[in-house]
Amino acid sequence: MKLIDGKKISEQLLGEIKLSVENRLKNNLKIPHLAAILVGDDGASKTYVNSKIKACKSVGFKSSLYSYKVSISEIELISQIKKVNEDKDIDGFIVQLPLPGHIDQDKILNEVDPYKDVDGFHPNNYGKMTLGVDTFLPATPAGIIELIKRTKIKTEGKKCLVIGRSQIVGRPISILLSQNKTFGNSTVTVAHSRSVDLKKLCLESDIIISAIGIPEFIKGDMIKEGSSIIDVGITRVKDHTSSKGYKIVGDVDLKSVSSKAGFVTPVPGGVGPMTISMLLKNTLRACEIAD
Repeated sequence: MKLIDGKKISEQLLGEIKLSVENRLKNNLKIPHLAAILVGDDGASKTYVNSKIKACKSVGFKSSLYSYKVSISEIELISQIKKVNEDKDIDGFIVQLPLPGHIDQDKILNEVDPYKDVDGFHPNNYGKMTLGVDTFLPATPAGIIELIKRTKIKTEGKKCLVIGRSQIVGRPISILLSQNKTFGNSTVTVAHSRSVDLKKLCLESDIIISAIGIPEFIKGDMIKEGSSIIDVGITRVKDHTSSKGYKIVGDVDLKSVSSKAGFVTPVPGGVGPMTISMLLKNTLRACEIAD
């Protein structure tokens, strides 16, 4: 088994982005500016947004954070989004999810300017992705494709199982891997909560991408010899031996699959770091488009 070091690959990608920013500076071009809108005080969302801001600083981007109380109305939030849309200094921005229950998430994402939608969630960009038209890709699926590229995992003609059908990960990665592109051309099956005999589907697959959020669900007896496994799951489980009282685990039982898998992404340190890197790559691209 070979572990796919997402942290190392992410650092390589960030280094490439930083070099592009330095070249822009030398040529008196605009520095990319990423903004984030955060509603409420969810701890995980705050941590994630802060990590994005930190990553921006590391590559020389400008960054802005707009924080609002959980009680903000949908109309007020849309008004703030329109202000960011109109700010010519901001190249890309994200609305951190999830949003409070009283706000229609789809309606909010539709308000984001497609040319600043570096999360790739606007229907215009999502539709272009589905059609195979060049556009901003959702960051996590784009990160998975980048891991596959840089690890040189063969996808053409391979049987790929995507476990999970969310609009953020499962659905888009299934589309990308089935497209007629260099790192695509897979025969893709999408499994979900209503799928029958998931173990059989896993055993038949050359590539498994799991995004279901069930700790250590994928066991060694469920996978094919030499298969590649991309673990997108991330769950906190109690761990009395840790000073934090918990540990982070993925959907894959790394210990039990180690003797059979060809490639595996660890959790943490696999897909997670790539998500932020791809978000910054989208922001750089948005800035270049606006030149």
